[in-house]
Amino acid sequence: MVLTVALGLLAVRRQERGGGLAEWSVGGRSLGPVFIWVLMAGEGYTSFSYLGAAGWGYNYGAPVLYVVAYMSCGYALGYLVGPMLWGYARRHGLVSISDIAAHRYRRPWLGALVAVLATVFLLPYIQLQITGMGVVVSTISYGDIGLDLAYILAFAVTTAFVVVSGLRGSAWVSVLKDALVICTLGFLAVYIPLHYFDGLGDFAHRVVTDKAEWLSLPGHSGATSGYGVGWFASTTVLNSLTVVIFPTTVAGYLGARDAGTLRRNAVWLPAYNVLLFIPMLLGMAALFVVPGLVGAESNLALFKLVIDALPEWAVGVVGVAAALSSIVPMAVFMLVIGTMWGRSVLSLVPKLKRREKGISQLVVVVAGALALVLTYTAPNTLVRLSLISYEGMAQFVPLLLLGLVWRRMTLYGALGGLTVGVGIVCALVFTGHDPLWGVNAGLLALAANLAVAIPVSLYGSRSGAPAGSAEPVDLAELDEPDQPVGPDQPVGPDQSVGPGEAAEPTRSTRSPEPTGPAAPKVSAPAPRRG
Repeated sequence: MVLTVALGLLAVRRQERGGGLAEWSVGGRSLGPVFIWVLMAGEGYTSFSYLGAAGWGYNYGAPVLYVVAYMSCGYALGYLVGPMLWGYARRHGLVSISDIAAHRYRRPWLGALVAVLATVFLLPYIQLQITGMGVVVSTISYGDIGLDLAYILAFAVTTAFVVVSGLRGSAWVSVLKDALVICTLGFLAVYIPLHYFDGLGDFAHRVVTDKAEWLSLPGHSGATSGYGVGWFASTTVLNSLTVVIFPTTVAGYLGARDAGTLRRNAVWLPAYNVLLFIPMLLGMAALFVVPGLVGAESNLALFKLVIDALPEWAVGVVGVAAALSSIVPMAVFMLVIGTMWGRSVLSLVPKLKRREKGISQLVVVVAGALALVLTYTAPNTLVRLSLISYEGMAQFVPLLLLGLVWRRMTLYGALGGLTVGVGIVCALVFTGHDPLWGVNAGLLALAANLAVAIPVSLYGSRSGAPAGSAEPVDLAELDEPDQPVGPDQPVGPDQSVGPGEAAEPTRSTRSPEPTGPAAPKVSAPAPRRG
């Protein structure tokens, strides 16, 4: 933990002195391929990978592979979407999805609305990472460190470096985290089958022979779980669309040095998903070693094996890797919440406009502290919100993604679709109808979202209603944006210049009036008729 804070603070030395919000929130848009790779891979490899993935492997088996499926498909979509968002944000000096929404629809209040909704959907993820790290630290310390102290440790370590060093600090810590993750999981993939079985072949044979139900959809208890083929396919489609506009993913996009970096990473990031198979398989291995785990105990399936099979110092190394898998994503979640509020919400107050970075850093502390307090006082509230987090974020896809590539998307259409989509998600999830008819409720809500947004936009554009929109994004133009706006001087919603639009010359850039003798006046020819 000390090394984590040290690495995060060391990243400050690489920042430009006096750097503004863009330097802190998106690394000055200067991160190279290695840092972007470890950062974006780190965002996808959270405490769920050590706890939830193993628990799903233990309880259900094959359905847990949806994680590998949607992340791989999401990286493929990111090959196209990442450079598009990077170019649009770079051209106009934007730093978050709320910033992009406000600029696209020429409405600052829309950016504030997106920031508030996104915070509601992201806050449970911070709480889940705090809880995940608390469970890991308490488990690997054999109970000597209580959950309460572990929660505070998670909050303090993360806040310490993210407030000071921002996205760049998270990228530096990701290097340490990914090195530990790769080494520890690679070791466990070989050691656990040898320790408890006669090697990987014997383990695979026993799974096929004794646990065949876990190896195909809908997995164990498939009749009641609802995780069948329809759910698997719909969840993969929904999550692969959502992950490319997820605030933390977009932060990684905007931090890249150039569009080529994002394309190379989209090619190589799926290779990191190979690591996800290991906790899934080890979760199934725990079925033979520690049978009978129920409820939340199944999330500890992997660590039950680790604690039983390894010496204390090795348990500590594995635990640090798992703890860092909570800290890095939690840091980026806190960072994007702070950035959205500092740029899109609180900056609407004129007196706070010039203090965006300081306000954003303060919001990071407040967001983390709020998640920490709710972890103690009202954990069930955040758990219920977490049920709609990813499916709720999916409802931003038409507003953000379709809105950037389709010029006829109107403000009313985007808002109408968003309202319907979020409403359906909340109704289905909180009434226990997810999945519905074997399909992910979020995808059904997204279909309804589009069914409202597109017709309303088409009707609005024909009726002459104000669209509040910029020109559509030209993918070819956005790879290398010319004359980008300064990183901390965004174009205002009423001054934005879309691709292909010519900016009006200002008074200071016009040629001076002649001071010599007046030139003879020449009347302009009258326009021809007919």
